[in-house]
Amino acid sequence: MNILVAYATRHGSTVGIAERIAATLTEAGLPAEARPVGEIDSVDQYDAVIIGGAAYMYHWLKDATSFAKHHRKELRERPVWLFSSGPLGTDLVDKEGRDVLRTSRPKEFDELTDLLQTRGEQVFFGAWDPDAPPIGLTERMMQHLPGAKDAMPAGDFRDWASIDAWATQIAAGLKARV
Repeated sequence: MNILVAYATRHGSTVGIAERIAATLTEAGLPAEARPVGEIDSVDQYDAVIIGGAAYMYHWLKDATSFAKHHRKELRERPVWLFSSGPLGTDLVDKEGRDVLRTSRPKEFDELTDLLQTRGEQVFFGAWDPDAPPIGLTERMMQHLPGAKDAMPAGDFRDWASIDAWATQIAAGLKARV
């Protein structure tokens, strides 16, 4: 079995998650590789695919969504999982008492879970470095607003134990199919 962990990232946090998932699957005896969606022409050589992308303002990165839609026919023929990274901080619930990971679910997941018949999905906390160069118009504009650097919590909030646990669940599910 050969597994692809395809990802789209803006600042690199999602790369680390994708690489960790691929490493966990490989350690479980299921060869996996993490690759950026922009470098993948075909998914035909893979038996299962995990697609991940950063989420901003409740939306998955367009590259991840475009990849999933472009390869939908091939993806429907194999097990597929989705993940996103994005919420920042350590609070598990927001001010209204709602689960932060659930409310941070990208809006595109509704359409994609139906389109691809996914086996599961997960939202992970991300990371943010306020000193990283801005990418895109919105980030450049935000950089000039007073207090913008303090508007979001800075740091690496990725929960490696949760990432490992999710990848381990996927490995167990795939091994049960073989």
